[in-house]
Amino acid sequence: MTLRVKRGHSYGDNHEDLRAEILNHSKDNGYPVDHFGDAICKTCTSKVFRVALDDSAGCAERHCISCENRHFIGDSSDYADEAELEDCSCPCESEEFEVAVGLHLYSGSKDVKWLYLGLRCTACGLVAVYGDWKNEFEGYEALLARI
Repeated sequence: MTLRVKRGHSYGDNHEDLRAEILNHSKDNGYPVDHFGDAICKTCTSKVFRVALDDSAGCAERHCISCENRHFIGDSSDYADEAELEDCSCPCESEEFEVAVGLHLYSGSKDVKWLYLGLRCTACGLVAVYGDWKNEFEGYEALLARI
């Protein structure tokens, strides 16, 4: 794990570095991550996606680069009708990412309080939290299964 900082942005080489960036962001936010999940296409097992999100609606969708299937992230399908999804892009202008989610739980519970959506650009390695929002999902394991 080797996060590198250049011009105010963090860069990493893998999901482990992406998780480190999400954890740093979550600690700054006051809701540190308790559990992580990495996105893998359920159809072809690819790990590279285009991502669209609306964090004010708590909604994100990933589009597999390999097979073009679309998957909502977590419980986003519950909020898709009210969301205005916008495509994510890296400052390097690439739109292809590895995706990880971090979850903060209510104390002494398995229920989710906060969700962090982190992306790692496959072109330049930039790692960042592109969205985070309050999430009231009951049972974090079930939510992670939908990443």
